[in-house]
Amino acid sequence: MFRRLAAAGAASALFLIAAPVAAQQKWDMPTGYPASNFHTENIKQFAADVDTATGGKLKITVHDSGSLFKANEIKRAVQGGQAQIGEIIISGYSNEDALYGVDSIPFLATSYPESQKLWQASRQATEARLAKQGMKVLYSVAWPPQGIFSAKPINSAADLKGAKWRAYNPNTSRIAQLVGAQPVTVQAAELTQALATGAVNTFMTSAATGFDSKVWEQVKYYYDVSAWLPKNLVIVSQKAFDALDKPSQEALLKAAAAAETRGWKVSAEKNAWYVEQLKKNGMMVDAGSAQLRADLKKVGDTMIGDWAKQAGADGQAVLDAYRK
Repeated sequence: MFRRLAAAGAASALFLIAAPVAAQQKWDMPTGYPASNFHTENIKQFAADVDTATGGKLKITVHDSGSLFKANEIKRAVQGGQAQIGEIIISGYSNEDALYGVDSIPFLATSYPESQKLWQASRQATEARLAKQGMKVLYSVAWPPQGIFSAKPINSAADLKGAKWRAYNPNTSRIAQLVGAQPVTVQAAELTQALATGAVNTFMTSAATGFDSKVWEQVKYYYDVSAWLPKNLVIVSQKAFDALDKPSQEALLKAAAAAETRGWKVSAEKNAWYVEQLKKNGMMVDAGSAQLRADLKKVGDTMIGDWAKQAGADGQAVLDAYRK
């Protein structure tokens, strides 16, 4: 009897020693942006916060610059279980569902407060769609407002006719079509090469991406028209989330909420800095002529109408909630 009790006690002790090791989860987190980008810096802080809050039970390894999966492959990787967690630009998937593209409709939400209001109006519907695909939204962070980068001066939409226009989602492709430009799909990590080879010479993106890609080496003009603020979402496989114990789930959600608050704040703070860096590197920065802004507003009005038809009743409900 004594020997059996001793053996049982030894087995229990071994189990207790092994349990924390067995409970540890290691997640891979791909992102398409460089280590120096504010989104990536925010993600690395998020991963560190999760590590600390879980006492090392959940460790997230961040793979930046599209090194694990390219930006447009990340959603599928999380959905298919190749990565447990990842960062996506949600508007890049608006061909799947028009609702995903609401934040990149030109001149619908053009400031940080408006963009946050639009996210609150569309969040529930966005989360529901991703949930059907086995994914959970942890947090969102907006990019700085989108402007136009160009190799030549632009005074009106007519000057964009025939331009090789970089597109990164269906809405940016649609803008190209409406102004007579030629859309070329290029992800952020490939922008520098596309500019160097002449594959694109005009595009709409944030000053942040312009800085990351050192676009001043190829283009000289930036028109700060604040067309929209696209969002990145950090998503997690629901299966991977469910495999965590309750305290780890709570720690993850708490760190995500902090990352969302921090990320939006940093995005707004760094926007002015990014624009200043463009100027320091010799770019001509301008708010855009009255004619250009009027032309772009017409494009926006057309696209708001088109989007509402594509998105149906759910889309109209989002627009109604946003406009209240």
